[in-house]
Amino acid sequence: MSEKDVDVDTSVAAGVELVLRSTRVVTPEGTRAASVAVSGGKIVAVGAYDAAVPDGARLEDFGDDVLLPGLVDTHVHVNDPGRAEWEGFWTATRAAAAGGITTLVDMPLNSLPPTTTVDNLRTKQDVARSKAHIDVGFWGGALPDNVADLKPLHDVGVFGFKCFLSPSGVEEFPELNQDQLATSMAEIAGFGGLLIVHAEDPHELDAAPHKSGPKYADYLQTRPRVSEDTAIEGLIAVAKRIGARVHVLHLSSSDAISLIAAAKREGVRLTVETCPHYLTLTAEEVPDGASEFKCCPPIREAGNQDLLWDALADGTIDCIVTDHSPSTADLKTDDFATAWGGISGLQLSLPAVWTEARKRGHSLDDVVRWMSTRTAELVGLDQKGAIEAGRDADFAVLAPDETFTVDPAELHHRNRVTAYAGKTLSGVVKSTWLRGERILHGGEFTEPAGRLLERNN
Repeated sequence: MSEKDVDVDTSVAAGVELVLRSTRVVTPEGTRAASVAVSGGKIVAVGAYDAAVPDGARLEDFGDDVLLPGLVDTHVHVNDPGRAEWEGFWTATRAAAAGGITTLVDMPLNSLPPTTTVDNLRTKQDVARSKAHIDVGFWGGALPDNVADLKPLHDVGVFGFKCFLSPSGVEEFPELNQDQLATSMAEIAGFGGLLIVHAEDPHELDAAPHKSGPKYADYLQTRPRVSEDTAIEGLIAVAKRIGARVHVLHLSSSDAISLIAAAKREGVRLTVETCPHYLTLTAEEVPDGASEFKCCPPIREAGNQDLLWDALADGTIDCIVTDHSPSTADLKTDDFATAWGGISGLQLSLPAVWTEARKRGHSLDDVVRWMSTRTAELVGLDQKGAIEAGRDADFAVLAPDETFTVDPAELHHRNRVTAYAGKTLSGVVKSTWLRGERILHGGEFTEPAGRLLERNN
C-alpha cells in the first residue's frame, strides 16, 4: 500500500457515500490500482484497490478503464449571450462533459456584452446559471478604456483578464497598444491579478503578405511566426519591468520557445499554454478551402509541432487548453482571409491529445498534468485538477485503447464543424462525474448540475 493510501473501511468509513474503483487511477503519485472514497461531493480518501467498501456506500467498479481527474479547460469561447447561435452554455458544457471536461473558464469576448464590467459579468452569469452541465468560471477583459473596471471585476471573482495585442476580430473588444498594455498590466499587478495575452504583433501582421483565397499556404504567410515572437518578446520585457504575472495564450510558434525558457530562468512570472490543434494537426495536411482548420495564430508545420511537444515535455509550455472558438457554419467560407478563425475542440480535445501523446511516448499521467492539474493551478482552483483527498470528486472514466472515427453528427457542439472530421482517435470517455454525481453515461446527460465558480472558491 502506498504511503498516500488510506484504508477506506477504517479511517473514513463514516459518511462515505460512494467508492470508485479501478485498476488504473491517475493520482499525483502516478497511475495505480486504487479505490476512491467520496462523501459530500469531495474525495475523502484514496485507498487500496481491495479496501473494504463501507456499509451503506455504493461501489462503482470500472475494471481496467482509467479513472482520471476531470479536465479543467481554461480557454473556452461560449459566446452566450449575444452570439448564442455560435455556441451557448447548454451545448458547450454538454460537449465538454462528453470530452471528460468538468470545469471550463469562459473567455470575455464573442459574447454580447463582453465580460468587461461587473454588470456585464452578472448578465453572463444569469444566462449561464441554469444551463451549465459542468462548473463554469469567467475571465474578465482588459480594454483600452476599462482600467477602472478591472479591480471591481477582480473583487467579484473573475480569474484574470484577457487582452489582445492585435485586432480581436470583434469590434466590441479592441486591442491594447504598448502604452495601454503597460497601464493595464500595472493595474492588475497592483491587486495581484493575472493578465492573459493574445500575443501577435500588429505591426508584423501588417507587414506580412496580404493574401486571400482558398490556399492554406497563402493564409499561413499572413500570420508569420515572427508576429508571435515579437509580441512575446515585448510582453516579457513589460512583465519583467513591472513584476507582473502574465500568461501567453495559444502558443503556436516554436521560435518563441527559447525566449520563454530564458524568461522563466530569469524569474519572470510567465506561464504558457498551447492547444490540441497545434499538437495534432499540421499545415501540410490542411486542404485548400478547408477553413475549419483556420485559427489565429495558425496551425503550423510538422517540424514546428515537434518542438512544441518538446517544450511541453521539458515544462517550458505549462499546459494544454482547447481555445474552443466556434461559429456558425456559414462563417467558415472557403476564403481563408474572410472565414471566421476558430476551431471547435471541447468534445475531442482529450482523445486528440492522447492519440498523439501516446505515439510520442507520453503517458496519461502527462496528459492529466497538462490538461487538468496545471490548468487548475493556473487559475487557482485548488479543489480541482487531481484525485486526492480534499479535492472535488470530479472524474472522467476513459477507455484509452478504444478508438473511434470522428463523425461531426455525433458532436454536441451547437455547430458541428470540426477539423477532426474523419480522423480515428484513441480514448473513449465512458462517463463523466461532477462532485460525485455521474453527469454523463452511455451518451445520456443528467439535468444541468454545474456551478458558477469565482476565484478562490
